[in-house]
Amino acid sequence: MRVRIKICGITNLDDAMAAVDFGADALGFVFFKGSPRFISCKDAAAVIKNLPSFITTIGVFVDEKSKEIEKITGTTGIDVIQLHGNEPPEMCNLSRRIIKAIRVKSLESLDPLIYYRDMVSVFLLDTFTPNVFGGTGQIFNWDIAVEAKQFGRIILSGGLTPDNISNAVRRVKPYGVDVSSGVESEKGKKDHKKMKLFIERAKGA
Repeated sequence: MRVRIKICGITNLDDAMAAVDFGADALGFVFFKGSPRFISCKDAAAVIKNLPSFITTIGVFVDEKSKEIEKITGTTGIDVIQLHGNEPPEMCNLSRRIIKAIRVKSLESLDPLIYYRDMVSVFLLDTFTPNVFGGTGQIFNWDIAVEAKQFGRIILSGGLTPDNISNAVRRVKPYGVDVSSGVESEKGKKDHKKMKLFIERAKGA
């Protein structure tokens, strides 16, 4: 089964189209104002309107109210909702498919997955860092990611780069991989050479 590739933290059309041209399956748009990769509703809608039909768009939210999430997804045309905070399982009952992010520190970090299993389409595993929700550039123990696959489909995230992605895919065999800071020239701006290399190596593994 081929791995799906999500490029997250898209802030402009140029980066979005480059990711699509290089072979990305999904693009992530961060609607959390505390992130350096935050994009406004208006800007996200303008980018999404220009994307090819078969690209999946994912809205990333952190402890946002359901009403606001529904408003943003409706305005922008987002396909999938990613909950990246401390949202309880009942929060997953929204109008779009749900990706629930789990911040991994140890094997015990997987304990909550059993409560979300019937509520989400896939889990995204990211590195736990205090007070920071994603985009840290740090990896976690991938053996934990392998263990997590018993709970459902897994998107591997956290510290992935063109240098380690082949090894990551071979070891974990995840449903998908997610990269943000690992293919940036600066926060919120993608390095197109790194992005191309990352996608090629992920697919090649």
